[in-house]
Amino acid sequence: MKNLLREPLLHFLILGAMLFGVYAYAEWRIDGVGSSKQIQLSLDELSQLALLFQSQWRREPTQGEFSRLVENKIQGEVLYREALAMGLEKSDEIVKRRMAQKMQFLAEDVASAREPDNAELAAWYAKNADKFAQPNRVSFRHLYFSPDRRGTRAHDDAANALAKLADQPQDVKAASLVDPFMFQDYYRERAPEQLAKEFGPRFAIAVATLSPGSWQGPVESGLGWHLVFVDTVVPGRVPAFEEVEADVKTAWLAEQKALAWQKAYQDMRAKYTVLVPVPAGVAANAQFVSPATAPVPAKPAP
Repeated sequence: MKNLLREPLLHFLILGAMLFGVYAYAEWRIDGVGSSKQIQLSLDELSQLALLFQSQWRREPTQGEFSRLVENKIQGEVLYREALAMGLEKSDEIVKRRMAQKMQFLAEDVASAREPDNAELAAWYAKNADKFAQPNRVSFRHLYFSPDRRGTRAHDDAANALAKLADQPQDVKAASLVDPFMFQDYYRERAPEQLAKEFGPRFAIAVATLSPGSWQGPVESGLGWHLVFVDTVVPGRVPAFEEVEADVKTAWLAEQKALAWQKAYQDMRAKYTVLVPVPAGVAANAQFVSPATAPVPAKPAP
């Protein structure tokens, strides 16, 4: 059974059936329900109205409140059918985008309907382990020199302070030389991405090149200038599959959804011939018109 579920042909048949069902349902809604003058609510729809009210207000609706909920539901259906009867959906870009989005969701749902086993995930991880590689993590202390307080002297003051602290330990008392910092003075095992968010990319790149064991700098951040004492560096590594199995499954599902959507769209796109006008004087090359699109020369201006 598991082998059958993994067959690409089965996935294609399921997707085809779902897309056919959506098309048939849309036709029925427009040609059937859209022109019908009968609105019938099911018990499930009424129960759903009550459940939504309870989830929002933490109590059951009164009879009057429930009647208004039902009437709002009916109002929405009446307006929807009247809009269809007037053909309003045909020229509405928002409606088109929403329908297109639903088609994409349907295609992606085919991929997420199958659960991969551990062996399949492990094999996929072996080919994509670099995506889960953990970068070096740095622990460091820093001293801050504020441009707001020192103006253009901030860099030179930091450089002068470095000359005094060159051989000092990281816990040196230097309050008289530096400015207060709004966040932390010591950061433990921070990855470059984390440092980039707090200090800016330039600071993160610079700190990653510093050797442990001494005061160094000045290093510029988005906040000012810093002297940095790197304490330890935890080398980056590729974690074992068992450590990141949940993340691997999430990434695998995302990839399968993307592949399913790409395949579904290519199949749908192949059914159409698209005519695109080409401005006068512009060659119909591959950059302007895709191979599946037929160029139509634009009419010259009168």
